[in-house]
Amino acid sequence: MKNINVTQLPNGMRIVSEKITHVKSFSLGFWFNVGSRDETEKNSGISHFLEHMFFKGTKKRSAKRISEEIESLGGYLNAFTSKEHTCFYGRGLNAHIEKTFEVLSDMVQNSVFNPREIEKESKVVIDELYDIEDSPDELIFDKFESNTFAGNPIGMPIIGTEKNLRAFKQKDLLKYIEENYTLDRFMIVASGNVDHNEIVKYAKKYITRDYRPSNDKIRTISMQPSKDLFVEKETQQVHYILGKPTYGYKDLRRISVAVLSHILGEGSSSRLFQKVREENGIAYQINTFLNSFFDISTFGVYLSTNEKSVSKAQKLIFEELEKIKQKKVNAAELDRAKEYLVGNMLMSLEGTTNRMIRMAHQMIYFGKIIPVEETVKKIYKVTKEDIRDLSNELFGDSSLTNKFGEFESCSLTRVILSPKNLLLRKA
Repeated sequence: MKNINVTQLPNGMRIVSEKITHVKSFSLGFWFNVGSRDETEKNSGISHFLEHMFFKGTKKRSAKRISEEIESLGGYLNAFTSKEHTCFYGRGLNAHIEKTFEVLSDMVQNSVFNPREIEKESKVVIDELYDIEDSPDELIFDKFESNTFAGNPIGMPIIGTEKNLRAFKQKDLLKYIEENYTLDRFMIVASGNVDHNEIVKYAKKYITRDYRPSNDKIRTISMQPSKDLFVEKETQQVHYILGKPTYGYKDLRRISVAVLSHILGEGSSSRLFQKVREENGIAYQINTFLNSFFDISTFGVYLSTNEKSVSKAQKLIFEELEKIKQKKVNAAELDRAKEYLVGNMLMSLEGTTNRMIRMAHQMIYFGKIIPVEETVKKIYKVTKEDIRDLSNELFGDSSLTNKFGEFESCSLTRVILSPKNLLLRKA
């Protein structure tokens, strides 16, 4: 790919850039291969808390000055934390990329973590935690992953716990940075009207901190059978997830799971949307999801409905899972799902930020940039037989309902969030 360049410096830091000549802007990301999966119960939430604290002032810039220097040039800074990585990024006009690079460099190397700012920001993040608690459609996914990955760091919520957020001190943040934010876990990724050699020059000029070598942490996961979970919450609707773990990014079969997910529940033409919402009118929100990490994903069905309709909705879901196990999808349905998946991917890549994120993910998970055309070919190669075999693998270890219409034990687990315990035996 002639417009994409990758350079690895002797200290282990990698620089990746994609030149797009027809735009006048850039997206520049500073990526650390560090996330909540690298935490323990004692420091759960520290990666996300650090993401906030890096914006709270350096040795030469206040928090206000960090924002003003970029916004005065028409750009902006932002960041996000996932379970497997943390990204600090800037957007702006290509003439201002060096200033954005220098400010980001200052933030990730010279933040002071003033104890007063730590105390203030902990309150802000606790408010963010409360917002999640007040958003059942968001909270239920945290509960589902905590239940699915019980006993593993990957199951802990990214935001952490209120107890930890109130306890973090400057020394805790500095220790975590020393142990995890190392140059061999650091990557600079840019997309837009950028010059690769210039970015390499900025890296050599502005990244001057002598980080220690990586501690070579190995992320592992030890799965235990999960059980249905009821979460009591005062809500107007019942929120429901039925799902299980499946293949992660490193396994090519994940692409088939993505196609299956589209057939079942992504988009208004999907089976579950048509059956549950359009034909029966019993759920405003119903969709499948595929949330992926390097070595594992979670796949399932989410819906919200009223208390009286949840049993019927569950029965309809089971019926659709049984159908897709027993009978091959037709060619038109399969082609529609593929085109939906390809179309969504290609449209998302019309912006430089999404292109920058895609390149970073691929370098983190695969160690190389995979051409979009290659990914498209893999999607188009998925067959009707692949979908049927995968459906039987995911849903076929036991009957979902017995002859009495009761829910039978299987590898699919349910999480139900509602005011009353609705983990009923009856489907």
